[in-house]
Amino acid sequence: MTNDSAALPARSPLLPDRHPQRDLFVCDIVDAVPKGDMASMENPVFTLSTKPDMQPRTYRRGDDYIVVSPSPRGLATVHDRDVLIYCISQCMAALNEGRQVHRSMRFKAYDLLVATNRQTSGRGYELLKDAMRRLQGTQIETNLKQGGREYFKVFSLVDSAEIVKETRDGRMLDVEITLSDWVFDAIQNNNVLTLNRQYFFLRKPLERRLYEIARKHCGAQPAWKVGLELLRDKCGSNSTVKEFRRLLGKIIEDDGQHDHMPDYSFVIEDDIVLVRPKRETAQAALPLPLSMLRIGGDTREESKRIAPGWDSDVLEQDWRSWVIEKGITVKNPDKHFLAFCKKRGPYRR
Repeated sequence: MTNDSAALPARSPLLPDRHPQRDLFVCDIVDAVPKGDMASMENPVFTLSTKPDMQPRTYRRGDDYIVVSPSPRGLATVHDRDVLIYCISQCMAALNEGRQVHRSMRFKAYDLLVATNRQTSGRGYELLKDAMRRLQGTQIETNLKQGGREYFKVFSLVDSAEIVKETRDGRMLDVEITLSDWVFDAIQNNNVLTLNRQYFFLRKPLERRLYEIARKHCGAQPAWKVGLELLRDKCGSNSTVKEFRRLLGKIIEDDGQHDHMPDYSFVIEDDIVLVRPKRETAQAALPLPLSMLRIGGDTREESKRIAPGWDSDVLEQDWRSWVIEKGITVKNPDKHFLAFCKKRGPYRR
């Protein structure tokens, strides 16, 4: 007898694409390049738990500390962070177009759900309500600097969240969110990094957290090393080091089979985790006319002079995203990138 279960294909570690045929009317809105603020990418602000997490936590590195206290519904989760990523992305897209942004912003709930690959069923709207409750209720105390300011106060990630319109069956139409000073300062001071869209397809909270940390610390470097225990702490994991090693090992194993982790690979060597960019994979994923979108080190330095105040890594990724989305054929990547930087100009606060 054959084992039928052995013949079944392995389950993908990625979530399905819930919106493969998006309404063209909202494409420009939902396709804003995903951005995350650096401070919460580096520090364990969000819980990895998918169940209500009522445990306050303190994270210290040297003289810096961050204390996160739960709302009555628990700590804000890694998946709740989708709301902030959407808000930050929309604000950065507006700034790039020369428009003003404000801490209070209104948008269609449906657009957020589609942009972040969340359900648009009634259940999806209820989950969004819960996310807003936890984001507003979770309190943070820290002395970490954000946008050049040092905080010694208790604040929430979202000052307020309001459903402006709601359908008869309880689904939200318009939502108005007022971002905290901490988040808005990151936007105004460009303390944000571009995220791979595949982030929203990662199923496990730990996978999302690992990607954020790699994006922040490794970036475009050839490699970044971090101790296993320190990585566990930065992830906000409550597991023992032994259990964290097992969980990370399973993600590495799955990535070896499915190549599902965006941009970065992870290797455990004794008690050290080695993070490397997936350069070949990233380049192979580009259309053939864009496969040579590479710029030299001198060009990067020149971009800092032409567009002072901008993160050169962010500029390069924005340029690549723009070229790809517009289907532009680039004959000379260095000249094309510098022209893009010249048009962007100095960062204005």
